[in-house]
Amino acid sequence: MVRRVILVFAMGCGLGRAQQAIGTVGVQDATIAGALEVSNGRAVLVGNTTVTARDKTAEVELKRGGSVKVCATSGLHVTSGQSAAGVTPALMLALDRGAIEVKMAATTRDVVMTPDLRFSLKGDGPLDLQLRVTKNGDTCVENRGAQAPVLNVADPFGDGTYELRAGQHVLFEHASLKEVVDHENSSCGCPPEQPTMTVADALLSGGAPGSGDAAKTAAEAHPFPAAVSAGLAPAAVPPQAPEGALHEQVSATLSSSGGADSLAEPAAAPKADATAATTTVNAAAPSATPQKHGFGHAIGRFFKRIFGGG
Repeated sequence: MVRRVILVFAMGCGLGRAQQAIGTVGVQDATIAGALEVSNGRAVLVGNTTVTARDKTAEVELKRGGSVKVCATSGLHVTSGQSAAGVTPALMLALDRGAIEVKMAATTRDVVMTPDLRFSLKGDGPLDLQLRVTKNGDTCVENRGAQAPVLNVADPFGDGTYELRAGQHVLFEHASLKEVVDHENSSCGCPPEQPTMTVADALLSGGAPGSGDAAKTAAEAHPFPAAVSAGLAPAAVPPQAPEGALHEQVSATLSSSGGADSLAEPAAAPKADATAATTTVNAAAPSATPQKHGFGHAIGRFFKRIFGGG
């Protein structure tokens, strides 16, 4: 009986450690899947969780201190390991797609992963990491800060490794540790967000509500670098006409008559409604000019007058 009580107590402690809170994120900023609780509009991440940012950056505030910014349209898997009392639990961040910005006091137990690469720390230190992964595997990494810990980059499916030192900014083309752009210039993190103009601001500035100045789409307000070309966000679809609606078309053909080029009357087109405007193309009528006669005609008229011609 005593053994059973001890066993139940041990299981309860283990469960409690497994359900330690990792951090929180605003439910309005992201779609969260996995073990979580909701409190005051924020999701409390308490286990294996996936955070997918919506049309703007979703910031995960870590309980251990620091934060992880999940850039717009990006997906991140967050997992916390078990640890003894007084010891910071290990944290694993697995970037599914898109980009993240990590700022925290990191330890050698922490791991950052992408679908193709694994990043581990060679020492404890202040981690300020920006990471972006595109559809074709290109992996942009910036290990920011002079005191940043050295990162060991490894290929889980191969034997290649790369050492990323403090302040380095590189690009692994197609996630290859052998194809490295050592001095990458493009940003690896989230793009700067542009505030959307409110209706009140639009009225004060002269813009009409609902116009292009007053309301911006999510893609315009929060552009993600190369999101469409990299396959991270869907391409904009041209607006389609409602089913059954008729389009007004105007066609004109060029014809030749008597050596002079002219435009024929356009073909009649169906109208969408009674108020639809009709567009026509009219050929310009040639201006009337007096007919000119030659020198021979003038001589003929002179002899007619002399000999009594009509």
